[in-house]
Amino acid sequence: MKKIESFLVDHTRLSEGLYVSRRDNTPSGDILTTIDIRMQWPNHSYIQPKAMHTIEHLGATWLRNDVVLGDKVVYFGPMGCATGFYLILQGEWDSHQLVDTMIRLMAFIRDYKGEIPGATMKECGNYLYHDLQEAKKVAAEYIECLYNITAEKLSYPKD
Repeated sequence: MKKIESFLVDHTRLSEGLYVSRRDNTPSGDILTTIDIRMQWPNHSYIQPKAMHTIEHLGATWLRNDVVLGDKVVYFGPMGCATGFYLILQGEWDSHQLVDTMIRLMAFIRDYKGEIPGATMKECGNYLYHDLQEAKKVAAEYIECLYNITAEKLSYPKD
């Protein structure tokens, strides 16, 4: 069986960053760009599952309401390895175009007060499985990465 593209990235050389994972042409001719929001250093650290769930709820809500990206968001969700999230956007995007938006998103999560959107029994299949304080901590740490982002953290490592 052919490996999928994300498994071909050398995770021993990958660090926290913001990467274009892939671009796909849809049957209708549209382009979808998958963004790798890598918040943790692979195989060295990971996001606690409850915090990941909270970031997913806050992130998906904020992104879909963002005036710049809202109508372009196809999907926002966690990576199974718990080191970050995938964001799928309509259109052709580059990582550097999204740094400021990711800083705004992470600041929103870092500073969030109130009830987590969609975290009731009626709205979520595991509504008690959240950790807002840990989500805020993870967002604050990732903002530091984004403030100091370099070219090598905007493109996957080359062989």
